[in-house]
Amino acid sequence: MSGAASTHTNNLEAFWMPYTANRQFKQNPRMFVGAKDMHYTTSDGRQVLDATAGLWCCNAGHSRPKIVEAVQNQVAELDYAPAFQMGHPKAFELAARLAAMAPSPLDHVFFTNSGSESVDTALKIALAYQRAIGQGTRTRLIGRERGYHGTGFGGISVGGIVANRRTFGTMLTGVDHMRHTHDPERNAFTRGMPESGAEYAEDLIRIIQLHDASTIAAVIVEPVAGSTGVLIPPKGYLERLRKICDDNGILLIFDEVITGFGRLGSPFATDYFGVTPDLVTTAKGLTSGVIPMGAVLCAAKIYDAFMNGPDHMIELFHGYTYSAHPIACAAALATLDTYDEEGLLTRAADLAQYWEDGLHSLKDCPNVIDIRNLGLIGAIELSPIAGEPTKRAFAAFLKAYEDGLLIRTTGDIIALSPPLIISKAEIDEIFDKLRKVLTSID
Repeated sequence: MSGAASTHTNNLEAFWMPYTANRQFKQNPRMFVGAKDMHYTTSDGRQVLDATAGLWCCNAGHSRPKIVEAVQNQVAELDYAPAFQMGHPKAFELAARLAAMAPSPLDHVFFTNSGSESVDTALKIALAYQRAIGQGTRTRLIGRERGYHGTGFGGISVGGIVANRRTFGTMLTGVDHMRHTHDPERNAFTRGMPESGAEYAEDLIRIIQLHDASTIAAVIVEPVAGSTGVLIPPKGYLERLRKICDDNGILLIFDEVITGFGRLGSPFATDYFGVTPDLVTTAKGLTSGVIPMGAVLCAAKIYDAFMNGPDHMIELFHGYTYSAHPIACAAALATLDTYDEEGLLTRAADLAQYWEDGLHSLKDCPNVIDIRNLGLIGAIELSPIAGEPTKRAFAAFLKAYEDGLLIRTTGDIIALSPPLIISKAEIDEIFDKLRKVLTSID
């Protein structure tokens, strides 16, 4: 099947769509059939401006020539190579480049295939590390309310989004959660990082006092909580978490699946905030969404702790069939080249103020109760319809799509994260269209 015929099907039923209202979608499908730079093309030939970088992932935009060419060439050269007891050059080249990008001492890389796999990998490495250094009683993992860490059992266990957890049983044992930092009474309509709220880090001390530090292996947080609706860390909060972890022998994991690769105007959020964790999970922007890939950046002390015993023995019994897949590595290397050549890892810093001003100009729109931003991330929180949570934001999503704009909603929050190639004119277009959307829905 090719051409126009390939863009249509008379059977939508077989595909059980993820995180989708399947019945609603299949009554009135929204189909993309092409993408280039800042726009998607729909099956009916319309152009839709991408205000979400796909799912927070297409940081370099769509169908970028260098990445496309790299993938095409790699398929013909080496389509697959096992990562267990074997290697291929691009895996080592990519790991070296990532290690050079990351702040010291994050100088080793374990490859995965998604953010969810990166999170589960980081959690397993943290547990195994504590045992390797003689701290085998440290088996407890600490997440945060409203945190999103993917959809594996490890990720939903340390995650704190109720809808992701409530139907799946008890999940991992030995997990606890700090409270989140969202404080609309004090911080509504803050531009950038809130002044108030660093004290929420002290909730980790409460948990340590409850369980004892000797039982806790690691704490995992998103530097900026994305999928829950863009929660910006208060000033001093991450620094305080780092110190509490250091004082108590606890590893700190940053989930940078969203914030990694330029979203805040620096390569990683750890650069932006000046706080270095022990492990960093990444995915999404690593390949600009072209091929599934993830990576965990590890501090040298963690890697070194495993490099004991006989040389012929496997040090870490963990990995995936597609770890360091050759095509994914080729896509990632070309993505990093594109970021470097176009200055995309720092471009958000140049556009952040313009983005912030445009976003906060919507403060007077109907039903807007909060606006949050950092780098090229934004959130517009709407008051929910009584007795019908999420319905108002979903109506905005549908109206925006009709008007040629792709946004993302979570609960009654509109989340925005455009490709880093966005122009000021396209920023204006996003907020002009959003104003019309917000004034037209009930």
